[in-house]
Amino acid sequence: LLKRAPKLRALEQLSPVVPLRATVQRLREVTPATGVRRARAGLLQGCVQRVFFHDVNAATVRVLSAEGYEVYAPAAVRCCGALMVHSGVEEGALELAKGMIAAFEDCDIVVVNAAGCGSSMKDYGHLFRDDAAWAERARAFSAKVKDISELLAEDEPVARRSPVALKVAYHDACHLAHAQGVRSQPRTALTAIPGLELVEPDEWEICCGSAGVYNLLEPEAAEELGRRKAMNLLATGADAIVAGNPGCTLQITAQLNAMGERLPVYHPIELIDLSIGGANGSG
Repeated sequence: LLKRAPKLRALEQLSPVVPLRATVQRLREVTPATGVRRARAGLLQGCVQRVFFHDVNAATVRVLSAEGYEVYAPAAVRCCGALMVHSGVEEGALELAKGMIAAFEDCDIVVVNAAGCGSSMKDYGHLFRDDAAWAERARAFSAKVKDISELLAEDEPVARRSPVALKVAYHDACHLAHAQGVRSQPRTALTAIPGLELVEPDEWEICCGSAGVYNLLEPEAAEELGRRKAMNLLATGADAIVAGNPGCTLQITAQLNAMGERLPVYHPIELIDLSIGGANGSG
């Protein structure tokens, strides 16, 4: 069946093995700031991130807390509507976006660790362009949305960083670099880690083939892009790859596995968390 159905085969190749513990782990709804409280940060746990990458969410909470943020991460807020926007289903996306706006309205900032989600959430003003009742609330919400790398690059670090001796290649997620114009900030946050060597792959601007739901709708073309991206990343000689979007992580990991390579793919926040020492704490 998988041989005859390319889209099903693509879905099977992309889906990682999720440990049972990851399906039952939960974040605390409110995590207090360590030391002096800077602000109240709302955190979107997301749908793909929550299911496949709980450790990324847990690391985000630990780092934000260590940097002086009270973290509000409501379990009831799940999808931002990005996948519906990618698929052209705006009506469904609007309903999800309303729930998102209402849930985080009393937060000073809204932090996102998934580039695709952040791109859509920053564009809520446009999404609600024809809704007079929600347009202003949507614009105010979008103005508070920051990728985690933006926040960490802007802030003066509070938590001490310990050395992480690792050579990493940074992958620019399209929804972060192109849609949001966020390129320097992840690099700034990563190079603040002592001992970390950051290397750049060729053709950084080319998509890995994930592109929202593109790798499910056009699996053959997406696979070609993914292999090209994986080869460029491998050519850097890095010990690991870092990427700020779960779709990219799934796509690149699938291509590396298909090539017989077992290079780990981390979110930048996981390495920052390791440097601060949070990986040994509770999440």
